[in-house]
Amino acid sequence: MEDLALKTKNVAGNIRKIREYRDYTQDYLAAKLKISQNAYSKIELGYSKLTVDRLFQIAAILEVEVSHLLTLNHSDLIKIIVDDEKRTATAS
Repeated sequence: MEDLALKTKNVAGNIRKIREYRDYTQDYLAAKLKISQNAYSKIELGYSKLTVDRLFQIAAILEVEVSHLLTLNHSDLIKIIVDDEKRTATAS
């Protein structure tokens, strides 16, 4: 059970890291999700249980794959986002 709590915290941390990397505020994500900033803050702190629907919504807003939110550590995650953006920039 402790392992599950740790994984939940990692997902919440990944969400926060990408939000900060994107320069989005908690208010911005909360508004996009149609929830209060306080409710959103609880997601990032790992206090709220995330539904699959909510996880997909957050991933879409942050423009990342859901799998990235679930499995990666913070530094790997930022590297993938930067690489994705470089690919997109060279393709356009």
